[in-house]
Amino acid sequence: MTLGNSYNLREVHRGTWCLGLDTSGKRLVVVGLGYVGVPVAAKFAEAGLQVTGIDIVERKVELINKGTCPFTGDEPGLADLLEKMVRNGRLNATTDYSVIQHADYVLIVVETPFDLRSREPYYKALRSACKSIGKNLRSGTLVVVESTVAPGTTNNIVRPILEAESGLKAGEDFFLATAPERVMPGKLLHNITYLDRNIGGINPESTGRALELYSLIAKGNLHPTDAITAEVVKTTENAYRDVQIAFANEIALLCENIGVDVYEVRELVNKLEDRHMLMPGAGVGGHCLPKDSWLLAFGTRGKHEPKLIAVAREINDGMPRHMSELCESALREAGRGVYGSRITILGLAYLRNTDDTRNSPAFPLIKALEVLGAIPTVHDPYVREANGIKPLADLDEAIEGSDCIAIVTEHSQYYDLDLDHVKSLMRTPIIVDGRKVVDKEECIKKGFIFRGIGR
Repeated sequence: MTLGNSYNLREVHRGTWCLGLDTSGKRLVVVGLGYVGVPVAAKFAEAGLQVTGIDIVERKVELINKGTCPFTGDEPGLADLLEKMVRNGRLNATTDYSVIQHADYVLIVVETPFDLRSREPYYKALRSACKSIGKNLRSGTLVVVESTVAPGTTNNIVRPILEAESGLKAGEDFFLATAPERVMPGKLLHNITYLDRNIGGINPESTGRALELYSLIAKGNLHPTDAITAEVVKTTENAYRDVQIAFANEIALLCENIGVDVYEVRELVNKLEDRHMLMPGAGVGGHCLPKDSWLLAFGTRGKHEPKLIAVAREINDGMPRHMSELCESALREAGRGVYGSRITILGLAYLRNTDDTRNSPAFPLIKALEVLGAIPTVHDPYVREANGIKPLADLDEAIEGSDCIAIVTEHSQYYDLDLDHVKSLMRTPIIVDGRKVVDKEECIKKGFIFRGIGR
């Protein structure tokens, strides 16, 4: 098919329009084998492409080449799909960037952390990946940035590095687009397949080629746009959710002080058809929400300083500290000080039933408790180790002798707590619920001192 103006850059739906890409002999390389890279590599392999994943972590490469999923959380269908694609020779992994010399498509799916002190994106991984890709880039290849980046990054950072390292011209010799991911742990394959996708190239030819590629795996709508608009949309949608969560947390704090239950308030507010108040909680974690508001703001640095976004971040960042205050309050009611008290943290992952601990609110809570002299013990059924913390795998062991349980993550296991058994193990029966996991009245009836976000 001829490129360029022959592409009708309009809303595309897999069920009604598809460019019909011939996948025979086509090779795709995914740079970065994390929570986005692994499932997207498996999906493109399933679609018929020969896929190679690149990662600097040798252990991860070894696991994938054995057909073993590197994640321990509940990811429906991913382990089976990965094993199948590796077994049939459609998918493999390496640390060697030279495989890009034979690639028709390259996806950049590396992490883009944010320095909260300088409020600047930390693009070390992105720059390094682009340099290595550029050194091996051949003419005609399509490069797609799936990583979430600040507005302007594709054109102002990725493009110059690729051009300088390859000696090729973007939009002419090779093609460049951004197609920001919309995944969430626990729904990786589902979101890649069924959610709408915004695809923006640096020129119409790049957008068209990216539409052609993603039509292989997308059952949702593909929305063509330009690169910077796609970047703004992705950071805006996460900033929007962050602000919504901050509103819920603000109301929760207000309800605590008034003496009403925020969850009843939320339920009744949402009876109105056009209202959708989100759930408050112990804090906001994950790779995206804690930083994407600042990525969006970074795009207008020196010109406009967002106020609402900044306040929302302050509220959400303060929730782990509030959890610490609730623990302190409950211990005081029990006649104990925080110093020397054993506090059991239930959940180190930021999201239920996953092993993803990125920016988990459990970390600042643990730090706040340690500053007060408490002795935190952590339990998580999915996380083996993170940031030097090794959660206990046995729940009874984690609870035994504890003076307070702080529920940070709503893992399914925690909904089934036997309160009589839990109380028998504890030295001081206190529960601080940051996720509305346990029944407040039942806890009080069983003899617990109870505290909860917004309750």
